[in-house]
Amino acid sequence: MFSKNLKYYRLKKGMTKKELAALINVSPMAISNYENGKRKPDMELIKKMARVLGVRVSDFLVVRNEKLVFCHGEFRKNSSLSVAQQEYVKESVEEYFSRFMTIVEILGGDVLPDAPLTNVLQLTGDIEQDGRALREHLNLAIDGPISNLIEILENKGILIYVCEIDNDKFSGINGFINGRPYIVINKNMSPERNRSTIVHELAHLMFKWPDDMDENEIEELATAISGAFLFPKTDALRELGIRRSVISKDMLLVAKEYGISMYLLVKRAQLSGIITASLAKEFYISAAKAGWRKNEPSRIKEEVPTLFEQLVYRAINENDISIQRGAELLKIPYDEVVSRCCFSEV
Repeated sequence: MFSKNLKYYRLKKGMTKKELAALINVSPMAISNYENGKRKPDMELIKKMARVLGVRVSDFLVVRNEKLVFCHGEFRKNSSLSVAQQEYVKESVEEYFSRFMTIVEILGGDVLPDAPLTNVLQLTGDIEQDGRALREHLNLAIDGPISNLIEILENKGILIYVCEIDNDKFSGINGFINGRPYIVINKNMSPERNRSTIVHELAHLMFKWPDDMDENEIEELATAISGAFLFPKTDALRELGIRRSVISKDMLLVAKEYGISMYLLVKRAQLSGIITASLAKEFYISAAKAGWRKNEPSRIKEEVPTLFEQLVYRAINENDISIQRGAELLKIPYDEVVSRCCFSEV
């Protein structure tokens, strides 16, 4: 699967075909032929590419899982991501889940629980009701904070991938691998924003969206459902009180408890009738001046997927794969895998 690996590492490097071609003294058409599998370079040329892209020759030669069928979600029509960046996200998803599903096959497909049915929830026009319906569909409590959302979803068969991409305009995307839903989030986003993004993508996956609904309306509604899911109105009223005349620091504790940003908490408080629109506007202006629009301080621990790593170490310790193979799948040093495999002798 040299062709896919070459494209992935070129895009990861942020390099165009023309730029790569110039550095290794071939034509851009040759790079296109290598990436679409029409031609294969000799070993000397592969070594040149590896040096230019900062990878090992063996990285190019890694075998991909060819049993996987990907159905990637669409990026927004007005997405600020370039075509190359969009391609990089998709190639990253395929590269990661090729490794992920390889270990799943080794251990047996039943290591992953069946995912919830997708595109089955009906929109009601009431975001509180829709947020509650999404919780119920995932067999979660209808109110209260949800801790470690990523862990919960992995245990429900929904796969999560954290993509490293240098673009703060990209928040997330969803899709399917052999019919199983996945969600991608941006590693460079705050934990709070990633939690909101995950639920936003969940709404896209789980609700039935009318074909004639405008894209902007869909995005706004998915965002509203995400807020109602993470901080239901019943919780907002209980935690904040039925009326607030000021936005005070004690509200930061509630935002931390529910794993949401203050921007989202204030929006939910306004929608719940707890604060006025003018008070919310005052907060947004002050927060923007403080730089919170892009960099609101995070108050919670980062949530990361752990299922892939867990399965690899399980396979190693059960002698289903070697430590070296585990290191290759996780793409970390051999010694690091050794240090994590067994308890040290007491």
